[in-house]
Amino acid sequence: MSLIPHFFGNDEATTFCEPGIDWKETPEAHVFKADLPGLNKEEVKVEIEEDRVLQISGERSVEKKTRMMLGIEWTVAVASS
Repeated sequence: MSLIPHFFGNDEATTFCEPGIDWKETPEAHVFKADLPGLNKEEVKVEIEEDRVLQISGERSVEKKTRMMLGIEWTVAVASS
């Protein structure tokens, strides 16, 4: 059972952007690796709050295009950095 859904919420919007995070504890440090597709290193913000909470954040823009084809309205959303 993953703790990530608890931290990120359980609604549809947060499930869409739920990152994959690996955590390893070594004698010297805690090592976190996050899979953040669509973001480059410069767009990711890493903070430590109250000397005990690690916060990793970033923002992706979503471009939506709507078109009518054969009497049906189609919407395409593309996430980009």
